[in-house]
Amino acid sequence: MLTLKYLFQNNDLAEMILKNWSYDPESLDMFQYYRISSNAVYPFRDQGEVRLLRFAPVEEKNQINLIAELEFLRYLRTNHYGAMEAMPSLSGTELVEAHTPWGTYYASVFKRVPGSQLGGIELNDAILYCYGQALGELHQLSRRFTPEQEEKRRWTYTDVLNWMQENLRDFPTETSALNEVEFLRTYFATWPMTQQNFGLIHYDFEPDNVFYDEGSMSCYAIDFDDSMYHWYAMDVEQSLESLREEIEPEQWEVKKQQFLNGYWSKAGERYDLEDMFPACRRFANLYGYVRMLRSVAEQWSHEPEWMSGLRARLERKMTEKAEQFGKTIEC
Repeated sequence: MLTLKYLFQNNDLAEMILKNWSYDPESLDMFQYYRISSNAVYPFRDQGEVRLLRFAPVEEKNQINLIAELEFLRYLRTNHYGAMEAMPSLSGTELVEAHTPWGTYYASVFKRVPGSQLGGIELNDAILYCYGQALGELHQLSRRFTPEQEEKRRWTYTDVLNWMQENLRDFPTETSALNEVEFLRTYFATWPMTQQNFGLIHYDFEPDNVFYDEGSMSCYAIDFDDSMYHWYAMDVEQSLESLREEIEPEQWEVKKQQFLNGYWSKAGERYDLEDMFPACRRFANLYGYVRMLRSVAEQWSHEPEWMSGLRARLERKMTEKAEQFGKTIEC
């Protein structure tokens, strides 16, 4: 997530950046439905159609990753996969570097996908199966994807480990997290890496980032901002971990199997995924921990109450994520 100082609503900033695209001026009242986490996202309309302006400070993002994300989205849509579609700016580019009085930002605009967030609807067996299918199809398409320019590839899990290590150097007391980076680096180095089990993943394919359209009985994925090259098991584990929060415990095994049945119906030849889950969970916990640590590092006097509350919640989550640091991984 962004550092806390970037979590404030700023309609003037959003409007200034949005001037790089066409929009309906009367729709700017939709800015009240903004959200900010890893990016600021402000809804608006263009010729009556809902669009989403996404932006973040350049120091918080990697430009090559953003360019690679947009290329992958074009590839997915060319192959008729349900993913969000970027809209060209007035200058014809999908990614804009906007210079403002508040700093420089990377920005893009996306069409709103149809349907409702899975996190907000009842997940019956058919929808769970469709959810699994959407992830399986994504991985199948990823296996065939080759970036146009090798030097503009999305980053890999090793790049993420390097990023975590670099950030942790600013926190001398975080020795257990730093040791966890090295532990996972060594652990993953023993895993086989094949076209079947490794490729470009979504990383955050949770119910809030997948929409179900009842009319077409199809799923649509958004928010590819965290994509990386990793083992496909990472996506499956992350999806199931998020899905568990939506399912009653007594129904979990049956619902989990519906998702996995849908996944394997599209993902190709089966192989053992679940033995890989514990290490994937450790990676996700560590990555989340370092991002939160970086986000809450800077403190100010007289912080607003909402920020103090958010800081406290994030620190509790960090404590939970750090519980497994240094322990043996049991498959």
